[in-house]
Amino acid sequence: MAIWDFDYSSISSITRLLEDNGLGMTKKFGQNFLVSMSALDRITALSGACDGKRVWEVGPGIGALTTKLLQTGADVTAFEIDHGFCRIIREQAYFDVPNFTLVEGDALKNWKQVWSEQGKPDIICANLPYNVGSVFIASIIENRCLPQTMVFTLQTEVVDRICAKQGDEAFSGFSILTGIDYENSEAFKLKSGCFFPPPNVDSSVVVMRKRETPLVPDSEAKDFLELVRVLFAQRRKTVKNNLKATGKISADIDRALSECGISPTERAERLGIDQILALKRSLDK
Repeated sequence: MAIWDFDYSSISSITRLLEDNGLGMTKKFGQNFLVSMSALDRITALSGACDGKRVWEVGPGIGALTTKLLQTGADVTAFEIDHGFCRIIREQAYFDVPNFTLVEGDALKNWKQVWSEQGKPDIICANLPYNVGSVFIASIIENRCLPQTMVFTLQTEVVDRICAKQGDEAFSGFSILTGIDYENSEAFKLKSGCFFPPPNVDSSVVVMRKRETPLVPDSEAKDFLELVRVLFAQRRKTVKNNLKATGKISADIDRALSECGISPTERAERLGIDQILALKRSLDK
């Protein structure tokens, strides 16, 4: 067994590989190859990947991060939608690597089947395609597939929302979704020159480590997240006006808000997780 010896830091080598395989960059998949070896080493170290750990990677491209993860001895399952990249991965890069599995197709459609067959991974680590990054993370958490560690390269704007606290300008329903089960922090920023081709947006690496005790009990998480969606559905509206979408009568809404000490004219981004959980329980009465 030999892991592919390819110079992922060389743009000319990447260009030649793509040309030899009749491939071009496909913007619809949000592809930007990470070519900074130091960044790849830092991301791999942050993931905690090591011998015996099961790792999922989404959007491996031609395998820069994949190779780093495999070199730790981890068992890596990679989801790739681009058939051309799949061909390179399958036929050239890792055709004889026993601790590597390729899942060809859309990760958003395929991950649940892999979860059902293999169980949840220990780690998810990925340079996520920017057009599906937040959707994938939301899908993982909403469906309660919760690995111990997740490390992602994303648009800085998305990382800001993941790490935002109550009252921050970037605080949103996504901040709550990603914060009830995980402690999140921005590890470092990446300049556009770390990628090929250089993206038109700023990028950051976020580390998400699972909390020992979630901020919302798992038995209440589904209904809690549904309430979060309602509250943040229209950010310009007040909490009370958004709650009307639940179908509850105004008297019940007023009672619940009063019990929780929440003003009917408050906006959702001013509420903390504990307040929303209390509101959920009051509305359940």
